[in-house]
Amino acid sequence: MLTAVIMAGGSGERFWPLSTPEKPKQLLSLFSDKSMIRETVDRILPIIEKDKIFIATNILQAKEIKKELFDIPEENIIIEPLFKDTAAAIGYTSLIIEERFKNMDEKIEVIVLASDHLIRNDKVFREIILKGAKEVRENSTIVTLGIKPDKPETGYGYIEVGVNEEIVLDDIYKVRRFREKPNKETAEQYVASGKYLWNSGMFLFTTETIFKNFEVLMPEHTEIFNEIKKEVSKRLIGEELSNSVKRLFEKFEKISIDFGIMEYSKNIKVIPVSIGWNDIGSFTALSEVFESDQEGNIVKDTNIILHEASNNIVIAEDCIISLLGVKNLIVIKNGDNILISHKERAQDIKKIVVKYNELKRRIDE
Repeated sequence: MLTAVIMAGGSGERFWPLSTPEKPKQLLSLFSDKSMIRETVDRILPIIEKDKIFIATNILQAKEIKKELFDIPEENIIIEPLFKDTAAAIGYTSLIIEERFKNMDEKIEVIVLASDHLIRNDKVFREIILKGAKEVRENSTIVTLGIKPDKPETGYGYIEVGVNEEIVLDDIYKVRRFREKPNKETAEQYVASGKYLWNSGMFLFTTETIFKNFEVLMPEHTEIFNEIKKEVSKRLIGEELSNSVKRLFEKFEKISIDFGIMEYSKNIKVIPVSIGWNDIGSFTALSEVFESDQEGNIVKDTNIILHEASNNIVIAEDCIISLLGVKNLIVIKNGDNILISHKERAQDIKKIVVKYNELKRRIDE
């Protein structure tokens, strides 16, 4: 039985000021008239029933997510009481899924998805999910989706595939090891070798397999899950369940499932895919998605005056933006907040958010 966990607890700080804690990137409509989380759900609805789609989020975003995903059962909106990274979040949600369907006489497969990725080839994506689900069900493996790289990208982690021959799309391979985000020279070597894939962060497992991996690789998490299981068995939902497990969540070490399990598990496989994927990690990723004008400018949702301006990204509403003699800038307006950044500093927008929050606190005081 195939289920899905959509991770929707991030604040999307690299997309500030469009993205805010109350309305983060996954709730923005960047590429169509649908929000990114709505697109994520619609992408899997043909193969996963609504009552088997779960959303892992937090109290700040739960209300807007319920409103956006009105067709998903309210009890499937899982509110994490504290942010303890993805190992705790995925294990916790898997406990809830297992409890919900424990009387079903079949294995429970889980696909973990981000709520804010762009995937252009939905049909192939769904075919790969079903292929991965069959693999994890029959062979008790964890399967991750690896993106075939088209350039030496330094912003992604990589998956090394243990093969000597050319990697074939949509086949299933043993993972040799995971590699952290490389520098440019190393990324060029990875791509040239033909043995590396981008780590998409999407993966499948059965609940039985993931908890066996937790037992071996993260025994401290397993002890806490056993305590949480007692609360989950009471069939509480939403904020009530979140409040009941908060004291237990405080015990979790803050660690990602990548560092806790994926990099150490002995039975992980990967399916190389080409599905038009982009994780839209920062504003500069929009250059790979939207068409630009003759001068390389990308302009969205605004009226603009350009003179000797090139390679800029501009998003604003209810105003006129004028650019004169500048290039490689990011210009974003949302309400009263305006961001102007050089493209090369797009990954550092988080630092501005910290200072912005400090300024707001001082003003409020």
